Formats: sequence, C-alpha cells, structure tokens
Amino acid sequence: MTTLAQEPYERATGRPEGYATHDVTNQPPPLAPYDACDDTALLEGVRREGAGWAEDGLRRLGRRAGSVEAQEWGDLANRHEPELRTHDRYGNRVDEVEYHPSWHRLMREAVGEGLAGAPWADGRPGAHVARTAGSLVWGHTEAGHGCPTSMTYAAVPALRAAPALAEVYEPLLTAREYDPGLRPAAEKRGLLAGMGMTEKQGGSDVRTNSTAATPTAEPGVYALRGHKWFTSAPMCDVFLVLAQAPEGLSCFLVPRVLPDGTRNTFRVQRLKDKLGNRSNASSEPEFDGTVAWLVGPEGRGVKTIIEMVNCTRLDCVMSSATLMRKTLVEAGHHVRHRSAFGARLLDQPLMRNVLADLALESEAATTLTLRLAGAADRAVRGDAGEAAFRRIATAVGKYWVTKRGPAFTAEALECLGGNGYVEESGMPRHYREAPLLSIWEGSGNVNALDVLRALGRSPAAGHALFEELALARGADPRLDAAVARLRTGLTGASESGARRLVELMALALQASLLVRHAPPAVADAFCATRLGGDWGHSFGTLPDTADLGGILARALPATG
Repeated sequence: MTTLAQEPYERATGRPEGYATHDVTNQPPPLAPYDACDDTALLEGVRREGAGWAEDGLRRLGRRAGSVEAQEWGDLANRHEPELRTHDRYGNRVDEVEYHPSWHRLMREAVGEGLAGAPWADGRPGAHVARTAGSLVWGHTEAGHGCPTSMTYAAVPALRAAPALAEVYEPLLTAREYDPGLRPAAEKRGLLAGMGMTEKQGGSDVRTNSTAATPTAEPGVYALRGHKWFTSAPMCDVFLVLAQAPEGLSCFLVPRVLPDGTRNTFRVQRLKDKLGNRSNASSEPEFDGTVAWLVGPEGRGVKTIIEMVNCTRLDCVMSSATLMRKTLVEAGHHVRHRSAFGARLLDQPLMRNVLADLALESEAATTLTLRLAGAADRAVRGDAGEAAFRRIATAVGKYWVTKRGPAFTAEALECLGGNGYVEESGMPRHYREAPLLSIWEGSGNVNALDVLRALGRSPAAGHALFEELALARGADPRLDAAVARLRTGLTGASESGARRLVELMALALQASLLVRHAPPAVADAFCATRLGGDWGHSFGTLPDTADLGGILARALPATG
C-alpha cells in the first residue's frame, strides 16, 4: 500500500519509492531480434562462390537465427546440459543421453535447413557453399549442435567407400528430417552420423589405436572390442569408427541399433566435463562384441576416413568464423548504445580502432571460409585444380582461423567490459567455445605438419596455392612481398618452422582474397597490418591511415 509520504515521489517520478535506486540507464537494449544474415562479406562470398540462388533462404534463416525464440533455445540448451542415463529403472543397460527440448528444436531447424547431409543429394552447383553459408548464419544461435550436423555431412563421402552400405544409409543421412531416438534405420525418416577415432593412448595419432576388429562368419561384418576416448554426440544413429583389423587400421560403420531392432553394444562410460561446447554431449564409449561393417579395404582406414576429416576441418574454420561474426555483432551492438565520458563508445576513436580491427579479422575469416567451401563444391564435381587447392588450403585455414578465434572472442568480450564477463551476456559461452575449433580434427601442430606433408606428397597442392595467390599479383606490393617470402620459406622448410610458414600462407591467402573482392578500405588495412608490419600485438592497433569509418560501415549490421 502506498503511504502519504511516498505519494509526492510517485507523482514526480511515476515510480514507487522502493525503486528509487534502480533506474536502468546507459544500457543497450536486447540485441534480439536481429538479422544474422545482415553480413555484406558473407552475401558477396555466397554469390561469388556459386550459391547466389540460396540468398533468399539465407536471409530467411538469418531472421530466424536472430529471433528472440531461437536465441533463447541456444541459451537453454547450454544451461540445461545433456545427461547420461546408463540404465533404465529395471537395471537394463540403455546408454542414452537426454537433451533439453531446446536442443531438439535447434537440431530440427538445422537438419531441416539442409545443414547436415543434404548437399550430397542436391544436384545444384553451389549446394555445399549454401550449406556452409547457412551454418555461418544459423551458428549465431549456439555452437554445440553444429557437431552432429557436421559429422553427418562429413560421413557421406567416407561411407561411399562401401557402396552397399551407402545405398542403405545415404538417403537417410542426406534427408532433411530430424528424427531422434534409438530405432532401426529402416524405421526412421532421417539419420545422424558420428565418428569414433581417438583413443586415450593416442589422440591424433590414430595409428596407435588398440580397438580390435575381429572378422565374423558373415563377410564384411566384424566384432569390435575396445574403448574410444572422445566420441561426440553419442545419440547419433551410426558412427564411423577406426579399429585394428587383421590387415591393419580399418574403418567401420557401427550402428547404435542393429537391423533386427536390438541395441548394439555401445556402452557410454561417461560424458566429458568440457570447457565449452557444453550443450553437446561428448562421451567415452566401450565396445565389447560390437557389430560393425567394414567401410573400404582392410588396412586403409585412414585413407577411407580422410575425406570425412577434410569436411569437418572446413566446418572448424566455418565455426570459428561464425563465432567471430557473432561476437563482433554483440560488441558492435553494445558500443552503439553505450556511452562513457560524454560520448557513445562507438564514436570514440580508440574503440573504433578496436572494432575495425576485429571487423578486418572477421571478414577475412568469412571470405576464406566461403572460398574453401567453393573449392569443396567444385572438387566434388570433378575439378582437379580445386581439389588440389582444397587439399592444402583447408589445412592452412584450419590452422590459422581457429587460432585467431580465442583472442578475437576475448577482445569482443572486453568491448562489453564487465557486462561481457557475466554469463547472462552470452559472451563467456562464446569465449569458452573458441578454443575447441583449434583442437577438434587435429591441433595446430597436426594441421601445420599436414600442410608440410601435402607440399611434399602432392606438388599439385602447392602449385594450386600459388596459382590462387597469383590472381592478386600486382594489386598490393605488401602482398607481392609476402608471396615472395613464402616461396623462399618453402625452400628447406622444417617441422619446427611449420607454424610460421603456415601462418604466412594463411595471411597471404586471406589478403589475396580481400585485395580481389573487398573494398579498398578493408584490403589496404589488412595488408598494411597483417603483411606490412604496421600493427601492434593486440587488436585495436590499426595505423592512423586506416579508413576506420569505411571498415565499420561495411561490417556492423543495423541492430537496435
């Protein structure tokens, strides 16, 4: 009840006296709803790489991704983490993982939009580019559910090494139907695929795997016995698994449910307590008499599954680029609405320098991601030159773009100050997510050394890279000088210097793309800083000559 003493305050302010100290001022409004597809560099790249036909769908998906509802799904899926249920109430082993309903909503949208295996069934040129662009947009919701969609996408070309299996499973892996629950494949409208490669004794050194595959009386069917160390999304329907057969390390298809409806032995020992990616369950499964079908020849497991790795590495680049863009949008929205020392943060020179520097990094990552997707699309259609370029450039991009992610998200978080350090902002979740992309599908060292192997084993790969760089020859002297340094560095390249060499490859490749396709403000600032040395050791150290206004006008969407 209002007292007589409170009435004058209420009449003057319109608020109850009890709230006198809680006026909310100088805080930005919620970002959502916003358009996650409002990204000039992304849309230009989509058109350039042959998927302009997908633009209307991407714009619709962008509005959906930035909606209040979809953003809330991402938050809830991470606050209510998956839970392992090893047994039912009667003591029967079930090995099921339960997810929050928001996870299933995110998955249903992603699969329905063709972000899993659908491009392999789409005959249109640019289908793989459209799928990558859709993931760049839909990834603004949250990152964890991108793991099963990525593995499903990547499993299809590897499974084609066993045509009889592909005939059965590929139509369901490429379907746009999310149909959760463990049931025989014949009873489902769509399937998801995972992978089981690493083991506790080896990690990336999969040739040391100790899981054993014993042939059964049925041709092509084996029994597996062993333990995997990091198998994500254990509720997928099928898994591609590496195990030691009589002729050596081989690739196998392991279904969670056998064709007769019985559960295959897939004992989930525990879920990982991870730094980030917490909406997505990662598990340690144990195989003991687990039924598996051989995929590809015995002893050729790495060669069989390498196509899957190429696809998931591209998705690591894509996911890092998505995190960069998402956190840049969050930072830009905050500084547009927040004031300090008498002016909006966005209008203050040093903050503009920080944001412009982040914008350069984000555009370079997005542009390279779409170029890699274009190479993958054309390689699938038989372009040998693009296949060679993809072989080396995907590893280069995986090394560099994913390395830039943690520093980028930390700087974007700092733009929000203390507001960015609290969980409600969402920025801590993005920050925790960022290191994963550098670790998944081979750490930085693994990818840097893979680049050296590609150069040694496939001269066409190195030739394709320099052909790509030559398309920008003469456009910027700093780029020309970097390419010359790169040629010199390839002579006598050593393992200990692999990171330095691959970093230069990545920067030269990004610069060549921006020089050819981005406005002068973006290309000049990138070349001056990343290649010309006119840069500090942190973001926000662009030179005074950089066109900050031109960079920001292109990069920041019109939010709020």
